[in-house]
Amino acid sequence: MFTDERSKTIIFVAHCILNQNSISDGTATYPGPIKEIMNLLCISDVGIVQMPCPELLCLGLDRGNSDGSDCPILKENTRIRMMMSRRSATSKIKQLVQHLIFQISEYRNYGFDIRGIVGVNRSPSCGVDTTSKNNQEIEGQGVFIEALRKELKKKQNPCENCRN
Repeated sequence: MFTDERSKTIIFVAHCILNQNSISDGTATYPGPIKEIMNLLCISDVGIVQMPCPELLCLGLDRGNSDGSDCPILKENTRIRMMMSRRSATSKIKQLVQHLIFQISEYRNYGFDIRGIVGVNRSPSCGVDTTSKNNQEIEGQGVFIEALRKELKKKQNPCENCRN
C-alpha cells in the first residue's frame, strides 16, 4: 500500500508556523507563514500536517485584549495561558489531542516515518522547551504540547522521534 511517489515521511507543525494570522493580536512576527521554516520543510520533501490552533479553537480570533500590540508579548502570553487553563479550554484541548493521536497512529500503522512535532517556544499553548507564565518566558511546555506529550507517553509514544 502507498507505493506511489509520496515520501511516507511526516512532520506535525504548530498551526501558527503556517499561519501567523491565527495568533493573538500583537504577537505575530510574520505576515503569513514563517518562511524560513516552510522553506526547510519544502526542500526536505516531508508531508506537513498542520496541527490545529488550540487558542483559536478555544478562545476565538479576538482573544479579548483591547491593548493589542501595545501589550508586552509575555504579558499577553501569560493572559492567554491562564485562559487556556480554564476547564472549557482544557476539555477542548483533550479532544484536539485525541484527533492528533489518531492521525499519528494512522501514519505509523501504515509505515510512515513521523519525523517529529514542531512547536513554538514561548507560546502559552505550543511551547516545546519554553512557555510563558507569570509574565516571563520559563522552561516548560505550553498547555497543548504538554497535554499531547502526556497522551503520547500513555500510548507508548507512537512518534518515536518526538522528544519526551
